[in-house]
Amino acid sequence: MASSPWLKSSFIRPFLLSLVIWTALHASFIYWLGYSLNTAIADSIIFNFLLADLCLAQLFIMQYYKPKKDKAIYIISISVLIALAVTFSSNFILGLFNFDSDVYQAFINKSIPVRIVVAFLYAAIINMISMLVNNMEEQKINTLRRFEVEQLSKEAELYNLRSQLQPHFLFNSLNSISALAGSRPDEARNMIQQLSDFLRGTIRKDSAQLIPLKEELHHLNLYLEIEKVRFGHRLETKIACNEICVSKKIPSLLLQPILENAIKFGLYDTLDQVVILIKCEFEDNNLTVAISNPFDKTSSPPNKGTGFGLNAVQRRLYLLFSRNDLLQTMQTDNLFTTKVKIPQPLI
Repeated sequence: MASSPWLKSSFIRPFLLSLVIWTALHASFIYWLGYSLNTAIADSIIFNFLLADLCLAQLFIMQYYKPKKDKAIYIISISVLIALAVTFSSNFILGLFNFDSDVYQAFINKSIPVRIVVAFLYAAIINMISMLVNNMEEQKINTLRRFEVEQLSKEAELYNLRSQLQPHFLFNSLNSISALAGSRPDEARNMIQQLSDFLRGTIRKDSAQLIPLKEELHHLNLYLEIEKVRFGHRLETKIACNEICVSKKIPSLLLQPILENAIKFGLYDTLDQVVILIKCEFEDNNLTVAISNPFDKTSSPPNKGTGFGLNAVQRRLYLLFSRNDLLQTMQTDNLFTTKVKIPQPLI
């Protein structure tokens, strides 16, 4: 619930200042008409401070009741009631003082329409400004609330994507360990240790966290060591990355599913040695990482499998950067390349 802006210290000071100035002008006008200074001051103070009190009371009520419909009618109606109450109440109080006897009483009666109009305009303007500012504050609060909900939703989805990626890789690794346990137990134990190191690093990372590319490449090397136990000499990787690129930021654990996809389509349908190239470039404040693998479309069509890995990467990039153009795949001759672009934070 947004509080009335006029009841805050930042608004109450200018409100009181304007009230004092208007009261002084009111008193000056009454004095200019030929009435005594005491009469002018009493008339101005009683009328204007009574008007201010009723307006502040109305603004206090508006903190707890705000019309959802017909707001204009509400402002007009309440302003008319305030104007009538202030005018007749102030006239009654002023009549008790008997200033300048019958002459001043006649002036009060003749000025009733003017006083009603002035009080109505005063109350209407304050109520209208208050309602407008209140609406702006409520929109700001609602916008902030929607933003927080969207952020929580993004974090939940990122966590869900990550929790799906980890079992996907884990099941493949456990299957490989199972296959090695009987024939090559030493390699199986080595792979278990490497898998433990890999998962320990994975658990520490936040899916929305941006980390240096150097750290991400170190994590990829742990993954590749596990895969090399599975594929032996058949898997070779080359990383082309200069010193400028390694310090740039990248979402943690973003490249592993892309590399897993490259290994899947590069090695699963061949017994030959396969070279997977990881190339990093930095241009126009964007870090670009391209992962390429040999690809035989006759034996392994691109749409084979679920495609969850690349879809998850694209979804993560959209959630983090609100862009759909940061992941590209292309095929040239027998080479399949997945390219990911990471916008860098502006410093």
